[in-house]
Amino acid sequence: MTEIPATPGPFTFDPTTTALVIIDMQRDFLLPGGFGESLGNDVALLRTVIEPLAALLASARAAGMTVIHTREGHLPDLSDCPPAKLLRGNPSQRIGDPGRFGRILIRGEYGHDIIDELAPVAGETVIDKPGKGAFYGTELATVLQQNSITSLFVTGVTTEVCVHTTVREANDRGYECLVVADCVGSYFPEFQRVGLAMIAAQGAIFGWVADSADVIAALGTTVTA
Repeated sequence: MTEIPATPGPFTFDPTTTALVIIDMQRDFLLPGGFGESLGNDVALLRTVIEPLAALLASARAAGMTVIHTREGHLPDLSDCPPAKLLRGNPSQRIGDPGRFGRILIRGEYGHDIIDELAPVAGETVIDKPGKGAFYGTELATVLQQNSITSLFVTGVTTEVCVHTTVREANDRGYECLVVADCVGSYFPEFQRVGLAMIAAQGAIFGWVADSADVIAALGTTVTA
């Protein structure tokens, strides 16, 4: 077993039974002019995640870890998007509307796909999910079981929504989760701070939190992304 300095205490893992999960690092959320920015958000706050996550991804690949990417989005006819999600709030553009990068959060559109800096390579799993959590309506549970995964390094966006939802369900399913603090991001700095604190509260109630530098050091690689 390998140990990482973390909050609230050391996180131990076996790289052969640990997966790096990269949540929703999609153009619609991260690129200027995309859906995230159309909602009034500063995408620069999410883009700070790209560089450390690219370095962590390179290290995970070098260590031979299982890598799983997720993308939030819907079928072109929106049959998998309930009205409660489609009509929530009062955005300038809604899911399925034409956007700068194609129809917003629609599978197959340019904006739905993962940013170039973190593009999946051959052999890496890409999970298309209709909801916030990575387990709901997806094959993630099966993929983890098939790869004998017991621990997760969780990264991506946003911290308080899709990351939190995934970590909470993973915890309920018995997975040990490490959230990599500088590899998750929020449009709201206060949500980022509190979201990470909630993960590790009460003796790791949902999981552990660590910085990417400590995770990379534990993987024993010095790969430059």
